[in-house]
Amino acid sequence: MASSKVDDLTYEGELNESNVSNSAENPQDSQEEIETNLQTDEEHKEKLVRLPIGRVRNIIKMDPDVNLVNQEAVFLIAKSTELFIDSLAKEAYKYTVQTKKKTVQKRDIENAINNVDALVFLEEMLD
Repeated sequence: MASSKVDDLTYEGELNESNVSNSAENPQDSQEEIETNLQTDEEHKEKLVRLPIGRVRNIIKMDPDVNLVNQEAVFLIAKSTELFIDSLAKEAYKYTVQTKKKTVQKRDIENAINNVDALVFLEEMLD
């Protein structure tokens, strides 16, 4: 009976030592995981946006009312610009297909602007 208690204590001691060694290793592992996740997030954001972030930032800073621009704001402006261009191109392409052409031309974009309510604010911008 005494030997089984000693074995149990020895086993518990081994468990405690392994927990201590694992917890000592975890801060480095968790720090590395955090850094890896941050790098992955940055790479993921770069893949989400096709427009050059630096140029978008420069265009934003051209406004005299803007002094500082948050990186997230630049990302959102770049992404929304891409989505807008994509939407305009798809609408213009519909008119290109209607005329049985393969190349989107200025008149197709003008037709899209004149016929789509969401694009009315662009009227007479191409003149």
